[in-house]
Amino acid sequence: MKKTRLTAPAQTGDAPESGFQFTPSQFEALADLALSHARQLGVRDAGVEVSEGAGLSVSVRKGALENVERNRDKSLGITVYWGQQRGNASTSDFSPQAIRQTVQAAYDIARFTAEDPVAGLPDEQDVADQYPDLELFHPWAISAEEAAQMALRCEAAAFATSRLITNSEGAGVSAQQSHFYTEHMRGGERGRQGIFRGGYASSRHSLSVAPIAGKGAGMQRDYWFSSQRNPRDLASPEAVGEYAARRALARLKPRKIATTECPVLFEAPLAAGLLGAFVQAVSGGALYRRTSFLVDSLGRQVFAPHIDLYEDPLIIGGKGSAPFDDEGVRTVARQVVSGGCVKGYFLSTYSARKLGMRTTGNAGGSHNLYLRSRQTQPGDDLDAMLRKLGTGLFVTELMGQGVNYVTGDYSRGAAGFWVENGQMAYPVQEITIAGNLKDMFLGIEAVGADEYAYGAKNVGSVLIGRMKVAGS
Repeated sequence: MKKTRLTAPAQTGDAPESGFQFTPSQFEALADLALSHARQLGVRDAGVEVSEGAGLSVSVRKGALENVERNRDKSLGITVYWGQQRGNASTSDFSPQAIRQTVQAAYDIARFTAEDPVAGLPDEQDVADQYPDLELFHPWAISAEEAAQMALRCEAAAFATSRLITNSEGAGVSAQQSHFYTEHMRGGERGRQGIFRGGYASSRHSLSVAPIAGKGAGMQRDYWFSSQRNPRDLASPEAVGEYAARRALARLKPRKIATTECPVLFEAPLAAGLLGAFVQAVSGGALYRRTSFLVDSLGRQVFAPHIDLYEDPLIIGGKGSAPFDDEGVRTVARQVVSGGCVKGYFLSTYSARKLGMRTTGNAGGSHNLYLRSRQTQPGDDLDAMLRKLGTGLFVTELMGQGVNYVTGDYSRGAAGFWVENGQMAYPVQEITIAGNLKDMFLGIEAVGADEYAYGAKNVGSVLIGRMKVAGS
């Protein structure tokens, strides 16, 4: 994991970056106008953010262009604090009159909002006075024609894999980028240590395809994609298309299975969903509202003793990297779970104050997360994990939203493969897997070395010792 040293806030110059209409200097001028007007109204504490996004999305289906979209949006949002009262308003109109009206609206809302004793800017000691350049911005100067050709190559590779690939839900290419600038005013002051100001640009590009195998009632669909900040890191269209086709082909002629209890192996992208359930359960909002099955879990054994969870926001080019959170609080690498015990929550300034704790720099969500087992060996690829599973269910698709975060009850529609003696025997569908997340986390028997980066979550396939499987 490549990291960077802490540096002063990066200056991106006065020329608009590729695909943008506004420069960082223009953003600063807009923020200055908003905060200056807030000060004229008597506001002492406020925060403003100015942002712009732009992108291109192209989709094709069955060898023909289907859709070309260009998106561009901009926004200025301001939050003002009137004592312990808070007001927020935003606008997409950057004219001076519109910005003043937006500030006035936020001020009016604050004046008529109930007092909240924990509302306010982050504490000065938590503010990122310096932050690193994490190389998150890699613009992709791709034309609509080039994007369409890439998507067509991807879909063609899927069709070329087998004559059993009979149809397609299409392929797509997306190139997205954005930048922002945010600044605080504290006690009527700006631009000094402990008062945040800064911003950066970022990008996210992707390529995807969804082929269909078989005919009539026997048709099966699957998909695959590649998503990266740097377009040079995307998988080739041919590799994505062929892999998606092989996934669809493997699902042909599925069977139903009888209701049973057995070990369940979650494919790595789905295992990221289990990690996401944990993050939500130990996030500040759920904890202070006491709507989580992991309330008061700090210091408690939640996972199997061989499980660790690490968060590192400062990975160069990482999908979940951020030098500071949405409040301008510095982000730091930390151990969230060690030996199965919870060592930290995911807190913003507000939720931390509600809990009588200190922010963890997670306003806006978690950063690069790595779930690993101390028992994992370098050779524990998917085949090895199937052997560890022995006889049971290998899940490759989940459906529905059957997770109760208050109780931890878990019930999802699923599809995948029945495994016998460590080998995939046949595809299965129309089943439901059920359990409780408390038992599932404690029941993790192995984590594969087939680590997959699904957004900000990095995890291999996860084997849970026992779950209920409802079939025919």
